[in-house]
Amino acid sequence: MFFMIGLTDGRKDFPFTQTILCNKCGKYGRYQVFMTYMSLLLFFIPCARWNKHYYVQTTCCNTVYELNPEVGKRIARGEDVRITDDDLTQVYAGNGSGRHQTKCCQNCGYMTVEDFEYCPKCGTRF
Repeated sequence: MFFMIGLTDGRKDFPFTQTILCNKCGKYGRYQVFMTYMSLLLFFIPCARWNKHYYVQTTCCNTVYELNPEVGKRIARGEDVRITDDDLTQVYAGNGSGRHQTKCCQNCGYMTVEDFEYCPKCGTRF
């Protein structure tokens, strides 16, 4: 007899939206809430979840914030919650346009849409 077990990471999007005036880009947008987690699979069936983190992403500039875990748990339970600035910790700064901006290295000409501080090809600061 053998067991098929595995570990995987997952993401769950919640049906939560809150209209906002973004502090980063100054445009109107919405908060979209999701949770990331690790999961133990037994015969491809999720048995346990741990390492849960709740995040908020803005639709206007794609800025990502980590959400206070207590507020995230309330949203996961379906409670009516209003997210405040005190509940958020910025993880990723969006580009302000709602789309990815292309960066071009002044030294080697390498183009990327990733949010690198240094060129991955030659190491020059963008």
